[in-house]
Amino acid sequence: MYNYRNVNPYLALAVGLLVLAWGALFIRWANAPGLVTSFYRNSVAALVLFVLCLLLLDRDNIALRGSNMRLAIWAGVFYGIDVGLHAVGVNLIGATIPTVLANTAPIWVGLGAMLFFREHLRIGFWFGLTLAMMGAVLLMGLDQLHNVTQSMGSFYGLLAGVFYAAFFLLSQKSRENVDPFSFLCIAFASAGCTTGLIAIFFGQSLIGYSMLTYMIFVVYGAVIQVGGWLCVTYALGKLSASTVAPILLMQAVVTGVLAHLFLDEHLNFSQYIGSVAVLFGVFLVQKQDKHRMTK
Repeated sequence: MYNYRNVNPYLALAVGLLVLAWGALFIRWANAPGLVTSFYRNSVAALVLFVLCLLLLDRDNIALRGSNMRLAIWAGVFYGIDVGLHAVGVNLIGATIPTVLANTAPIWVGLGAMLFFREHLRIGFWFGLTLAMMGAVLLMGLDQLHNVTQSMGSFYGLLAGVFYAAFFLLSQKSRENVDPFSFLCIAFASAGCTTGLIAIFFGQSLIGYSMLTYMIFVVYGAVIQVGGWLCVTYALGKLSASTVAPILLMQAVVTGVLAHLFLDEHLNFSQYIGSVAVLFGVFLVQKQDKHRMTK
């Protein structure tokens, strides 16, 4: 059996980033409610990973103790809420803005470390936070703040970043003792259940879509979700969440380029400035966080 543990984690992270960047486009192409798309992407991914676990892993070496499973399940719950919110935002206002705002996760990782782990945050963190939030306001569009759809789509993207951060923190802890196949299988199954239950609660049907939509669900789950997140989760097992999160900021940039090419999405000048401010602010936050961890 090929020993995937020898793969360079930075290479795996780069591949995962490029694959996942297509996700927001598939949400638009699916022509289905965001929660439903999230349900299928996670459910299909969990099924594929379950088969891979049976075929590729030595089941005697899979560390699935109770505490590890609980962490993976809760990580999946937070991830399910994250992707559900992001998908709803993408359906409302397009792929670019919610994706950029969802990638504010490092800010929430830093705040979570301060609140739950009593870590001290340097002045650079607060400067980066302020810059990113100012950029978020510009990205949402100063002339669009009265637009309910625009505002809600942006808010869903920003809120998704909070749950994305919780997923990162739990993933880092769980991946200390669990292989990426097993962790993602459990997390995606949990995320699928979470998004499916939320969709049903809001009266959204899980069946009755076109064959093309179901094909998009399968490709999204089996290729983008499995391939992208196997790479990212493998990297999380080798690198800290504070290292992985800022590199994944480039996902928003790549998604923006793809949305421009394939969805004909365009931002105005102030929104481009806001996007740069958000990403640079998050970069500053992460730079401070990395300095804190390596002192």
